[in-house]
Amino acid sequence: MPYLFVFVLGASVGSFLNVVIYRLPAGLSLLSPPSHCPQCSTQLKPYDNVPIFGWLWLRGRCRYCRTTISPRYPLVEFLSGLLYVAVFLRFGWQLETPFYWGLISWLVALTLIDIDTLTLPNALTMSGVGLGWLAQAVLSSGPTRLSMLVASIAASILGIWLFDGIGILGSAMTGKTAMGGGDGKLAAMLGAWLGWQGLLLSILLASCLGAFVGGFGIVLGRLERRQPIPFGPFLAFGAGISLFFGNALIQAYLRLFFKDVL
Repeated sequence: MPYLFVFVLGASVGSFLNVVIYRLPAGLSLLSPPSHCPQCSTQLKPYDNVPIFGWLWLRGRCRYCRTTISPRYPLVEFLSGLLYVAVFLRFGWQLETPFYWGLISWLVALTLIDIDTLTLPNALTMSGVGLGWLAQAVLSSGPTRLSMLVASIAASILGIWLFDGIGILGSAMTGKTAMGGGDGKLAAMLGAWLGWQGLLLSILLASCLGAFVGGFGIVLGRLERRQPIPFGPFLAFGAGISLFFGNALIQAYLRLFFKDVL
């Protein structure tokens, strides 16, 4: 029963994330006007907005003008529900859980916005940084609280410096902009949440996946060699792996390469 509750909660948040993904890059209000058909502008009824099932009931079409509704809307809701359940399975009813639900929500929104627009809005990345610092302050206690907060801030600065350095070096080598400014801010957000070790692991995983996807896309003829591709989704993927398996991966790495030292 708790899993069903968590899934419904995540799917409901996913419904709002669809609004964020569509409206935020366009500079529209997230609250007004209420949900409506983008084609005929008719305000949707509450039963049309039921996560996942609303789209199924309508068979993927607007009730009023019969315009096709993208299947991405229920997919985002379904994915959000699954991710919320995954966080709950990993952390249970702990204080960390609602904070990590927040992190997952930010990552889902940033991923899809970056795919759509090749941008990572400051409103999300910088609020994500602040929420990460708040999480570190709340989740630590006693004498460790200040040190954890300082470490979180330092990891955020490290994330920005790393990507600024990569961008400057890449631009000097290629003569073109190598890295968007939003990627560094997303890295700062990941540093705030995951610390410097989780940040570095996320970047490593993102780089490996990005190289694989980019190379595979070029081989298949789907991508050109100098075609820009969003790096935010790869960072978000790396962050998700770090959140769930980061400690285990880091310990396995240390045992493999530094077993004589440990």
